[in-house]
Amino acid sequence: MALVAAELATAYPETGGIYIWVREAFGRRAGFITIWLQWIYNVVWYPTILAFIAATFAYLFAPQLANHKFYLLATIISLFWLFTLLNCFGMKISSLVSIIGASIGTLLPMIGITILGIVWLLQGRPLAIEAPISWTPDFSSLGNLSLFSAVLFGLLGMEMSAVHAEEVKNPQRDYPRALLYSTILIFSTLVLGSLAIVIVVPNSMLSVVSGLIDAYAIFFNSYHMPWMTSLTAAFIILGGLSGVSAWIIGPTKGLLVAARDGCIPHAFAQVNQYGAPVAILITQGIIFTLLSSVFVLFDSINAAYWILSDLCAQMALLVYVFMFSAAIRLRYSRPEQSGAYKIPGGNVIMWLIAGLGIGCCSIAIMIGFIPPTQIPIKNKWFFELFLIGGLLLFVLLPWFLAKKNEPVY
Repeated sequence: MALVAAELATAYPETGGIYIWVREAFGRRAGFITIWLQWIYNVVWYPTILAFIAATFAYLFAPQLANHKFYLLATIISLFWLFTLLNCFGMKISSLVSIIGASIGTLLPMIGITILGIVWLLQGRPLAIEAPISWTPDFSSLGNLSLFSAVLFGLLGMEMSAVHAEEVKNPQRDYPRALLYSTILIFSTLVLGSLAIVIVVPNSMLSVVSGLIDAYAIFFNSYHMPWMTSLTAAFIILGGLSGVSAWIIGPTKGLLVAARDGCIPHAFAQVNQYGAPVAILITQGIIFTLLSSVFVLFDSINAAYWILSDLCAQMALLVYVFMFSAAIRLRYSRPEQSGAYKIPGGNVIMWLIAGLGIGCCSIAIMIGFIPPTQIPIKNKWFFELFLIGGLLLFVLLPWFLAKKNEPVY
């Protein structure tokens, strides 16, 4: 994924990213649908990350609120509109918040939970997980396969580094090497961090929203340091908010390029004195507020969190199907367009890499429609209708918008 994005980013370095790549390969309408999906899947993702932040915040004063629907709804809506207002003053403020938060609020908690898990094992303390044989995935139930889309979605995003491939001294050699190191580091922290959670949090108490801070609470209480739970929660909140701050305005930049291309009404192409696309940010906030109501509509917070994560993953994976397809097409339609980095091995290797990406993404999208067995969902019809309806709505709407605003020659 990152290798394909690096080739495209260095060959087409203009602002707009994936919109430019797909537009050059398949035309303006396909480019707009892709950038729209990239924008809207982030809007669907915002309630999930903010619910995680709100649940963690509850540990600072009232842990029982972590499972209270209306507390979560009020908190995530308030936080989102606060950061929307912040981003209306441009990217300088949000970038500063993002840099500080990523260092303190993301790296430290990930390293901390891993170290605590290792110490716990070395001390021979009791494990909440069963024998190691149960650590392997159970594929006997179709419901377990539905987690594949969420796992794949968790690994997306490495291609964001592709925009900096041109700045590497020897991109043909050093960029793939950097990706390999990053993959090992990210995979290790995700796996070790997840294992650290499941060895102390009983299966019946595992929550997709508050699992991380639940594990920290168990660790620190056992070591007679409950005050560390609050401190860690503060770090996690800072990291989560910094990420949201950066991502609220980040995806709107590609949509802004599409608006200036005439794909949507010209009002969305306007920016304020700070360079922020206010119309897009406000529209984003309205859609976010409507989507957040899912936390009240579903029986459990876990079910609401999962269905939003699932819809987000499906749209994100569809974006990457477009990207991989564009990479193959451009190898033939624009062979003269070459940047600082090009995947070695000719078109055969490009077909192999991009084809594998298309296959994995397509399978994960289909599997995503299967309700998970680990999360009880009482109304499975509503689950399916929400996913199918949401996917159709968010794919067909940009298609009609682009068609309506198609230039007449």
